[in-house]
Amino acid sequence: MENFLRGKHAALIDMDGVLYDSMKYHTLAWQRMMSELGVECSRDEFYLYEGMTGAATINLLYQRAFGHNCDPEEARRLYSIKSEYFKEYGAREPMPGADMMIAALKEAGLRRVLVTGSAQLSLLDSLSIDYPGAFGEKDRVTGLDVAHGKPDPEPYLKGLEIAGVSASEAIVIENAPLGVRAGKGAGIFTIAITTGPIPREEFEKEGADVIFPSMREAAEVMLKMAKEMRR
Repeated sequence: MENFLRGKHAALIDMDGVLYDSMKYHTLAWQRMMSELGVECSRDEFYLYEGMTGAATINLLYQRAFGHNCDPEEARRLYSIKSEYFKEYGAREPMPGADMMIAALKEAGLRRVLVTGSAQLSLLDSLSIDYPGAFGEKDRVTGLDVAHGKPDPEPYLKGLEIAGVSASEAIVIENAPLGVRAGKGAGIFTIAITTGPIPREEFEKEGADVIFPSMREAAEVMLKMAKEMRR
């Protein structure tokens, strides 16, 4: 495999399913909240919506169930309920191998920028505890910072702006098909890691440049690449 870290200066990194093994709790919280509204939905379908803003996810289900978007104020209320359910599950589990990945990116000299569609403060506030020194104070793009969440390329374009690099000088690290689409739409080399139940084929359809079956395997490869660059 070609060393995809060579010549790169920044890594734009998703949060849920990449830094935290949190998608299993997000999907439960989403299904619980929407089911209480009488909206039929499966838990696994929310893996496919990962990366979208909360409002966009709610509108997608509202259109399917009721034929119209949700009122913006009501969408904010519903997302707050979903966030409370998420916190109930005690969902703060760093992804096994993610610390090794961050170490590899540091060794390779890449600036790290968080790019997430989430606005889940319970996780965002934990980043400095679980990944000390991984991200600068302003090195993050969240669902609160964009008008259009993933799959629109806007979040990753903002990430490039923060890092001060061109698309050819960055990589994206994702675990969701919509996130891969956003990264590719921004013109960035995009790495997919299948940490959830979504089959590899979904990432291939979106044009992922490299696909790893686990975070640990991805981290091991990146660490070898970083050491090769140091030599």
